[in-house]
Amino acid sequence: MKENQTDTCDACGVSAEIGYIISEGDEVAEVTIHGDSKDAVQARFEQYLSLAESINPAVKHDFDPQQFDGSRAHIKLQFECSAEKLIFELRSRGLNNA
Repeated sequence: MKENQTDTCDACGVSAEIGYIISEGDEVAEVTIHGDSKDAVQARFEQYLSLAESINPAVKHDFDPQQFDGSRAHIKLQFECSAEKLIFELRSRGLNNA
């Protein structure tokens, strides 16, 4: 077997090295949430947290509603494995566009 194996995705025509997309030790997703008020940012965070918990109920976060400026918050969500982070990032694209 070759050491640097490249697979092609039949659905999208993209090729990538195995291990490039999912990297060991890359379990933290970072999200910046914008809102018109503290309550809007809190509500938006709860949407992201709900999505993250649907992937892994043991997800950890550093969001503290007392420690952010009134219009945005930068949060980190730590999953148990890199694949969970990747799933979260793909699924959260819908929340980013809402």
